[in-house]
Amino acid sequence: MSNENKSGISFFEKYLTVWVLLCMAAGILIGKYIPAIPDFLEKLQYAQQNIPIAILIWIMIYPMMMKIDFKSIKNVGKNPTGIIISSATSWLIKPFLMFGLASFFFYVVFKAFIPTELAQSYVTGAVLLGAAPCTAMVFVWSNLTHGDPAHTLVQVSINDLLILVLFVPIVSLLLGMNNIFIPWDTLLFSIALFVVVPLVAGYFTRKFMIQKHGEKYFNENFVTKFDGITTFGLLLTLVIIFTFQGDVILDNPFHVLLIAVPLILQNVITALLAYFTCQKCKQPHNIASPAALIGASDFFELSVAVAISLFGPDSPVVLVTTVGVLTEVPTMLALVKFVNKTKHWFPEPKNN
Repeated sequence: MSNENKSGISFFEKYLTVWVLLCMAAGILIGKYIPAIPDFLEKLQYAQQNIPIAILIWIMIYPMMMKIDFKSIKNVGKNPTGIIISSATSWLIKPFLMFGLASFFFYVVFKAFIPTELAQSYVTGAVLLGAAPCTAMVFVWSNLTHGDPAHTLVQVSINDLLILVLFVPIVSLLLGMNNIFIPWDTLLFSIALFVVVPLVAGYFTRKFMIQKHGEKYFNENFVTKFDGITTFGLLLTLVIIFTFQGDVILDNPFHVLLIAVPLILQNVITALLAYFTCQKCKQPHNIASPAALIGASDFFELSVAVAISLFGPDSPVVLVTTVGVLTEVPTMLALVKFVNKTKHWFPEPKNN
């Protein structure tokens, strides 16, 4: 990525929480003092989709999808244990853990602060956030822990395929348990719009550019050109979202902190579970570290997109997914430090 420091993480990525806070402030001020802007943006709808936000989310997700090399899946057999642990953590544990933590905190622990109807929306947002593992920043986390890049690439590629078949049934099941019932066709349309379309576009872009210019040019020159565009897309999306969320945040500023509690706990518990499972299964550190961090991180771009698509940009459901953007980077950086300090707990990787 461009503007990277020696640690391998860009200035923007390292201080993402600061940028999110600035975008939150900018959006809230625009919504409060220039209400004509969110009123105009809200009118730009087609098929229940907010067009400006949909375009910006495509701008964020499309470059991620170009980085995925589905040919790497043929290497899944080289270390099946690490892949199995990471996949099981991401899909069999993480979504249900998030649902359980969110329900416990919003319905029980924070009951005195959050009305039941609002708690239901917050649980729904947490479900959308926890129902899919991240597919972009994990490359950064893996690099920071000296994780096996081949394992990371295989796992991310597998997760992109699993999202297509597991996201909708898991979300539908958990939202149903939260008494929120959404038709499958609505969920499938969101996945088609925000996963299938950029995934197909990214695949063919990658294939065309590699055939024309070679893989080295694609990885070192072409993909990196999109880093600034992705950053711009994320920041502008957040500003627009917070123009709609201003009233919710100003009325309940304490809720942002309350929402952060189960989200952070989910990241930490999921990471540690995968990490120590890898240790118990005698996996080397360069497999355990990406396995843990892949399972812990969230595909917040998809969560925000689906939340907006299903509930509208002014919904408290969307607020939860954007708080996920706010908390993820500092939480993951703390986990990276822990993983690096405990490297001596694991066996040395075997030489091929």
